[in-house]
Amino acid sequence: MNDAHALCRSLTLGLLAALWLALGATSAAAQTTSGVDEQALIERLKAEIIKELRDSGALREAVSAEIEDMRKKQLEARAKARADSERRASAKAKNVRRVSAERDHIYGNLDAPVSIIEYSDFECPYCKRFHATPKQLVEQYAGKVNWVYRHFPLGFHNPGAQKQAEASECAAELGGNEAFWKYADALYERTESGGKGFPLAKLVPLAEELGLDGATFKTCLDSGKFAARVKEDFAEGGQAGITGTPGNILLHNETGEARLKSGAQPARAFEADIDRMLATSKE
Repeated sequence: MNDAHALCRSLTLGLLAALWLALGATSAAAQTTSGVDEQALIERLKAEIIKELRDSGALREAVSAEIEDMRKKQLEARAKARADSERRASAKAKNVRRVSAERDHIYGNLDAPVSIIEYSDFECPYCKRFHATPKQLVEQYAGKVNWVYRHFPLGFHNPGAQKQAEASECAAELGGNEAFWKYADALYERTESGGKGFPLAKLVPLAEELGLDGATFKTCLDSGKFAARVKEDFAEGGQAGITGTPGNILLHNETGEARLKSGAQPARAFEADIDRMLATSKE
């Protein structure tokens, strides 16, 4: 609205100036000698000009055209800024650590050409909402896409998020990749999120419920054995451009192409990039 007002004022003053010049020096002198209040004359002329513009619709059309032009420029500027941001993010995403069957938790075909690398937080409500989406994409692409889970516990969700991440690693140590995914699924299913959504006192009972040895699990968790690994995931994510959760990087395992996909986006938001990556696959 401020821009529209500025335009109206500019148009009015411009017309006033033109009209004032048209009056000529003789008219100006006559107004002065006759004792006419010059300011009052300007205000009257201004009011008449604005009335004429309003009645004719010219003012409205001019303002509308200016607003539309400004809107288009804003949209173009935003699109350019978004494109530049995506280019910078994708360039940084290339720093992501390559997928390793020995190091990573992988769901799906270990040799899939494309990986969805998720940096996630067990206490993040958006991660909870997103958790089913990568699995859906893995199944949808039938062996061509896998899902890699890495830890990114946010500071304001700790100590809960950090300890839950460590607990999932203890589950993996005791029961392998299958136990990791079962434990992770159960955490997301049961947490209410927000940092205190799953009581730490229930981490061991959950392991026992899933068939893991409670005493061994507790020893692992209490020792902080996997604290460094979780923090390592967090640091690596930051180097690859992850700033929040869920932070996802689509990685073409053959070409090294990487694309950052931030937030709990639906499966369809990944499909175009996955299809394009698969089209460049050696297979």
